[in-house]
Amino acid sequence: MKLVVRVKLLPTPVQAAALEATLTACNEAATWASTVAFEKSAWKNLALRPHTYQDVKARWGLGARAGQHVIKKACDAYATLRASLRAGRYGRPGSKRHTRASGKPIAFRPGAAQPYDDRMLSWQHETRAVSIWTTAGRMKNVAFIGQAGQLEVLARCRKGESDLIRQGGKWFLIATCEIDETDLNTHPVAFLGVDLGIVNIATTSDGTTHSGHRVNRKRANDRDLRTKLQKKGTKSAKWRAKKHAGREARRNKDINHKISKQVVAEAQRTGRGIALEVLTGIRERARLRKPQRTTLHSWPFAQLGAFLAYKAQRAGVPVVYVDAAYTSQECSQCHHVERGNRPSQAVFACRSCGFVDHADHNASHNIAHRGWMTWVRGAQSTAPALTLTA
Repeated sequence: MKLVVRVKLLPTPVQAAALEATLTACNEAATWASTVAFEKSAWKNLALRPHTYQDVKARWGLGARAGQHVIKKACDAYATLRASLRAGRYGRPGSKRHTRASGKPIAFRPGAAQPYDDRMLSWQHETRAVSIWTTAGRMKNVAFIGQAGQLEVLARCRKGESDLIRQGGKWFLIATCEIDETDLNTHPVAFLGVDLGIVNIATTSDGTTHSGHRVNRKRANDRDLRTKLQKKGTKSAKWRAKKHAGREARRNKDINHKISKQVVAEAQRTGRGIALEVLTGIRERARLRKPQRTTLHSWPFAQLGAFLAYKAQRAGVPVVYVDAAYTSQECSQCHHVERGNRPSQAVFACRSCGFVDHADHNASHNIAHRGWMTWVRGAQSTAPALTLTA
């Protein structure tokens, strides 16, 4: 399976200036190539190259390999856009959002990622440095740092291209690694059901609950701070807003990594699989009051589900997805389904057999049962082949 490892570069001021000039030139060239592709409807790499290759090299001083990567980056961006349009992520054809996305050439930010292959970038793991091509020539001994586990995976499993990117004034290299998977457990003894939610981020059928109260409280504080800074509009307020940009996303990502790691480790230790709900379209189906909508739309449930899937795949733990319908209204003991079984958000009380439990815990047992039934009927593990940050 593929993972990506991100390491932080520590360039000197001279090296940083060369990297910035290189990244700016590459993205300006990619934006120009994107405009040509849009005007000539040349969406494929081989179709676009005759119109742009020589100009990209001459006008921006790019080497042969860098010029090819710039053109390919523009074509890949249009391929991604077309896939998103087909999937309906920009609304229906003819809508304002769809027209705005498809009616103009793609532009690249000055600090957008630029791919490097092994001819343009070499790694010296012993000295924790890279040798990298720039528009000012080959630049050697650019130091990098990272977590010990990530660096070990990088040295052992790196394969393919790496991306140079600038974020928040800092420099990073994102490398693709191919790691071996553990053999899939084809005979799980049972399934661990995981109920994903907003009040409780994740509740397992073992009774473990990962509460979302602390996360939601911090989210609300972050929203209040952003609103206050945007209203103030001073230079210091803008600087502070920039400093805190992305903090919520980083915090949520860290929490999701920790939760998914614990769930997968428990399933692997006990020889079980993992059962998850299919939550596609939850934002469209949910009917919430206005104050609750922000919480729903900022909850990274898809990210947590993806983390669970790829960590399970790496550990050889089978994963199945089950229908989410009525899991919160079904009794896990007698399987009676009724809306009245949920007298409140946190309480489940079956009107048929009298069984009482926490609502999320009851739902997780239903998910575990459906996961087992899905598996014994012959379903294979549905954990997707993902490319995610380790």
